[in-house]
Amino acid sequence: MNADIVPGDGQKLTFTGDAARSLLIVDDDMPFRTRLARAMEKRGFDVVAVDSVSLGIEVAHESAPAYAVVDLRLGDGSGLDVVAALRDARPEARIVMLTGYGNIATAVAAVKAGAVDYLPKPADADAVEAALLADGRPLPPPPENPMSADRVRWEHIQRVFEQCERNVSETARRLKMHRRTLQRILNKHAPRA
Repeated sequence: MNADIVPGDGQKLTFTGDAARSLLIVDDDMPFRTRLARAMEKRGFDVVAVDSVSLGIEVAHESAPAYAVVDLRLGDGSGLDVVAALRDARPEARIVMLTGYGNIATAVAAVKAGAVDYLPKPADADAVEAALLADGRPLPPPPENPMSADRVRWEHIQRVFEQCERNVSETARRLKMHRRTLQRILNKHAPRA
């Protein structure tokens, strides 16, 4: 791969340092991606951060990083495609899946695809590093500030609403909820985490 190739927001597409600490970040949220990349570089990782499935797959095939942090939902597809490409390129790579729409089904899909952990967004760099470098304990330590039950409920409703293409009637039917109750919930701001 040519080191001179630089996509839109100044993303580098090659690793320059220690291959054992190479980290690919694939997330289409530019402020989050930039912040996480800087934080992980300070922790000693050689970071390449890209914003799409296609670039993530390209880096996976060309450079086969040792670590990866991949968002589940990207503008051009599913992060699970990047996970599969990473597994093909480097089976022992440690991959953490991130998403703003956490649920059990997507967590299971991510782990089956080859991710070692699944974190809700916004995840901080400490949680990402801990997941990437986990020593194989059966369960990670509990989060310091877990989401409240109200926030988990709100996230679930938002996810189903998006999956129903923002159709309130269909979302209410699938959630077995009265349509007006759902509209009131959707019109409120997200509860605090």
